[in-house]
Amino acid sequence: MTRTIKKANMLTTTLTLIMFLISFPHSSSSTSSPIKTVVVIVMENRSFDHMLGWMKKLNPEINGVDGSESNPTSTSDPNSPKVFFKNESHFVDPDPGHSFQAICEQIFGSNNTAVNTSSNPPLMNGFVQQAKSMDDPQMSQSVMNGFDPDKVAVYKELVSEFAVFDRWFASVPSSTQPNRLYVHSGTSHGATSNVKSLLIKGYSQQTIFDNLHDAGLSFGIYFQNIPATLFFRNLRKVKYLTSFHAYGLSFANHAKKGKLPNYVVVEQRYMDTMLEPATDDHPSHDVYQG
Repeated sequence: MTRTIKKANMLTTTLTLIMFLISFPHSSSSTSSPIKTVVVIVMENRSFDHMLGWMKKLNPEINGVDGSESNPTSTSDPNSPKVFFKNESHFVDPDPGHSFQAICEQIFGSNNTAVNTSSNPPLMNGFVQQAKSMDDPQMSQSVMNGFDPDKVAVYKELVSEFAVFDRWFASVPSSTQPNRLYVHSGTSHGATSNVKSLLIKGYSQQTIFDNLHDAGLSFGIYFQNIPATLFFRNLRKVKYLTSFHAYGLSFANHAKKGKLPNYVVVEQRYMDTMLEPATDDHPSHDVYQG
């Protein structure tokens, strides 16, 4: 029996959000929270099924995959060959399609708006069809592949020891920055793609950083390349300058001394070089560096 990919964690668009809660003993005050620091790491452009779907083998309660999932080669031809989901992911290159239009086709089987609105819930059956429209002949199988748990040892350990949210969906069915904007401000400010001129200008909405500052709570951004959080115009203000720290020089030291701020964002290396490989999981970056 076959079935279509069921999750709306759109392949190549879902941002994986891992929150490590560093807890301290309860204070005698009834209003004091035992949680003093939240550390947020937002990874790049991988779906739940792709990264963690096969973790179902470790914990059957995870809403993952078992290999029976499939997509047709053509959504308009019910007799077209099917491509089944495998656990053979290793290195994804090139990057699968993750524009708004590409994701519409992946989710609904068509990027035609009139057709899309007639499918509720969406069939999640257009991943292979959309992949076949790209130049790489191997792409249709790449998008129907996930990592065996032993291939992503760090994720395997996290899944084994901590809670897993298996119904966590992308805020915007599109590329990176609209989703990153959502993480810290609850809106993409209308953005559905990475528009360079708007990113340079900066988005003006209120952010969680502003709310924390106004509430007298601290935050820190530990960066390794250019901080993507600077796409928020407010964070370019002089008053926030001391909230930015070089990750390699500061994070471990601050954590060891118990000096991490209340809200911490760790920004990965987004640019890939021979000396300093990218650590953001974005295809074609190596997930072993993540």
